Amino acid sequence: MQSYWETKTLAEMSPSEWEGLCDGCGLCCVIRFEDEDTGDVVPTRVHCKLFDSQACSCSDYANRKAQVPDCIKLTPGNIEALGWMPLSCAYRRLHEGRPLAGWHHLISGSRETVHTAGVSVRGQTISELSLAQPEDALDFEAPEWMLERG
Repeated sequence: MQSYWETKTLAEMSPSEWEGLCDGCGLCCVIRFEDEDTGDVVPTRVHCKLFDSQACSCSDYANRKAQVPDCIKLTPGNIEALGWMPLSCAYRRLHEGRPLAGWHHLISGSRETVHTAGVSVRGQTISELSLAQPEDALDFEAPEWMLERG
């Protein structure tokens, strides 16, 4: 029997199925900058003030938009415009017609494999609250995080 992510498009998924796809890597919670000359989006090793770096999740997911207005709510309707998402992202993989990675919890059966496979940012970031100026995040660029991980 095929699983829901193999039989449904992203747009056909229920809200709980959609949320269940999140691999818990934390890469969407890091601060990113867009290069004004090239348009390339570069992630940093600096995470949003709401990100719990040990749990690798948002500390106030339900209310995040109220506290962080520029937080991106990923939906089937905007995924195509989000080229900044890492190649390893489950949403991006399915959108591009690729299967979920072997480390993904829906494949492995464990939410820890995203961490043990070296895909998540657990323990690799600092909070934006620790910076003197927001631009200081540029000192922590991590362009390799856009590549396929794990």
